[in-house]
Amino acid sequence: MTSNRRRSLSTALTSALAAPAASEVPAPSAARASGTATPPPAPAGPAQVTVDLDQGGDTISRHVYGHFAEHLGRCIYEGFFVGEDSELPNTRGIRDDVVAALRALQIPNLRWPGGCFADEYHWKDGVGPREERPRMVNSHWGDVVEDNSFGTHEFMDLVELLGTEAYVNGNVGSGTVQEMSEWIEYLTRSDDSPMAALRRRNGRDEPWTVPFFGIGNEAWGCGGNMSAEAYADLARQYSTYVRNHAGNEVTRIAAGAHDGDTHWTEVLMRALGEDLGRRADGDPAPFQAVSLHYYTMTGPWEDKGSATDFTEDEWYAALSRASYIDELLARHSTVMDRYDPYRKVGLVLDEWGTWWNVEPGTNPGFLYQQNTLRDALVASIHFDAFHRHAGRLLMANIAQTVNVLQAMILTDPETGALVLTPTYHVFAMNAGHHDAAALPVHVTLPEAAASVDGRELPLLSASASTKDGSALISLSNLHATESRTVVLDLRGAEVTAHRGQVLAAESTAAHNTPAAPDAVAPRELTTIRPHARGLEVELPAASYATITLDLA
Repeated sequence: MTSNRRRSLSTALTSALAAPAASEVPAPSAARASGTATPPPAPAGPAQVTVDLDQGGDTISRHVYGHFAEHLGRCIYEGFFVGEDSELPNTRGIRDDVVAALRALQIPNLRWPGGCFADEYHWKDGVGPREERPRMVNSHWGDVVEDNSFGTHEFMDLVELLGTEAYVNGNVGSGTVQEMSEWIEYLTRSDDSPMAALRRRNGRDEPWTVPFFGIGNEAWGCGGNMSAEAYADLARQYSTYVRNHAGNEVTRIAAGAHDGDTHWTEVLMRALGEDLGRRADGDPAPFQAVSLHYYTMTGPWEDKGSATDFTEDEWYAALSRASYIDELLARHSTVMDRYDPYRKVGLVLDEWGTWWNVEPGTNPGFLYQQNTLRDALVASIHFDAFHRHAGRLLMANIAQTVNVLQAMILTDPETGALVLTPTYHVFAMNAGHHDAAALPVHVTLPEAAASVDGRELPLLSASASTKDGSALISLSNLHATESRTVVLDLRGAEVTAHRGQVLAAESTAAHNTPAAPDAVAPRELTTIRPHARGLEVELPAASYATITLDLA
């Protein structure tokens, strides 16, 4: 992510309207949310969600439920890594309770070391005896001194403890081609090459598996302030030297656009030319995916809004701006389709989530924010969009995993207590969508959509998938104050059993703390009833629900 965007959010999104688009929905405004254009309508009757249970489409990659851990604030240090001497239970310095909580989510991948930090990180400073590692200044995030005690071996140890896959982000902004080439050799080569020998001297005999490698980060901003054309040439050059060693197949991810900058995506796709997928000689194309970044906030960059103290208008503004991700994925996919109609190149949304003002009294460079029911519904809206774009979207990584931005986990610096956030619970409730086939879903509302920021916001969001003889339906009631009756029109298969969970709370700003860790937590959804079309369900106001169906 970038700590100082060169363009305002509104400018970036306005420019997107001139780019090729899937539709002409206006971009959300970056101005402070001061009111909706019309009051949100109350439900005028039952909504209908039609699901074709026998028409499974594109596979929803489990990797769209990926995570991001940057050397930023208390994410790595105090979040994941506390050191072997900590009183907190740990394995080689890595917190056991954090690992257990994330293993329960079945997290598919973890991106590291940044973010902006990636383009000032030199990996050789983070290997070898810790007491001999040089220090550096983390200039982007708090201007603090980084001692490099958490480096390559510690990260790959964390990956193995989590049972996940590594997404390593290389340094283009201040690094060299040789440095990046040697890092992938160090990580994945198995013979007696120079870097494999260095890895063994540092205590690791066998190579690791690294399936994803980022070619820099936000090259338009903190990763070098480059033009799209300048970066595209570097992406081809650097990617060439991120080689497949010892059977390790790397998906190389070019640093892509933010928000609506489809020009950047087009330049990267044009740079691949005839090298899409593989070159004529059979070697891999320079890169196999391009990234995209998008954050949800209710104010301008310099005053993004409070995580917990927000009006009802700001509730709807946040959900409207979250829903814009569907339009952005469509726009960037449309550009990619012109060059890559067979979808050989993946789109990777490797930074997304809410970005609020930091909690009062905390370091502004550490990006520590609370996480409320509103954040949970921002996440559920994103996942519905991810499922709709499963054919192109290869991966997504929420920012970030622990103690930073829209985190899964918050740890208390005084007591060490661990808190699972409302967003964590959305990830857990959606685990059944991993590697499932997306199902066609059609939502019909009896009332007009809300008008927010000059855009329509339907107050019900839904998606569905199927695998292994079952289906999972996700439903989000976005109305802040009104419950919603939903008829599930289930077609194409016999439903033999059903069960559900719901995430709701006493207020839209409810959040979990060490004193109240379950203020926002899933409970059994008991309001599911048989209906002539399938099922009928009552959703509380401001709630997220999942319904699992057993199919004959």
